[in-house]
Amino acid sequence: MVPDDDIHPEFDRMLGRDAKERLLAQRGCVLWLYGLSGSGKSTLAHELEKKMHGDGVLTRLLDGDNIRTGLNRGLGFSDDDRLENIRRISEVARLFAETGIVTLAAFITPTRALRALARAIVGARDFREVYVKASFATCAARDVKGLYAKAAAGGVKHFTGKDSLFEEPDPSTGGLVVIDTEDASLEDSTDALYRIVRPLIAPQDARGT
Repeated sequence: MVPDDDIHPEFDRMLGRDAKERLLAQRGCVLWLYGLSGSGKSTLAHELEKKMHGDGVLTRLLDGDNIRTGLNRGLGFSDDDRLENIRRISEVARLFAETGIVTLAAFITPTRALRALARAIVGARDFREVYVKASFATCAARDVKGLYAKAAAGGVKHFTGKDSLFEEPDPSTGGLVVIDTEDASLEDSTDALYRIVRPLIAPQDARGT
């Protein structure tokens, strides 16, 4: 490990966030979509990204499976590895948001502590928590990746909702958005989230502040 006194950050010499957001005519933020495997996080994030792209918004989608093939390759699903997975992703998401990019992060993020970690790293001002809600039974019936069948046969360790804890969000969480994919279509879910997000990413002058 490199000693702290050998590290010399130079943030004060870098081009500021305001200049980048003016260039893009948008404000960066992080939409953190979480829920059980099969709840619809990635599908919703993909649809929302396409909708915002069509509206001229620059986005970056961070998806769990994709990240684990590169940046987080080698991390498993133990408590320690889950924490490191979320820590790295949060740091990357923060960098994108500070560049003015609307960042969509789609990860199971099973515990309140992990979500609090992500919020703390990204910063509460830029972080919006989106719970993509669907029951374990519904996700198991969908089983889009075949993971529930594999877990039932004992082929997946630390499977969230079965062997590993998934905590529902605290209703008092500030700015919490709940998208229930059991009761709403993909189109309606995407539209509902888009209506919430669009004002958040408007440039400062457009909001009169």
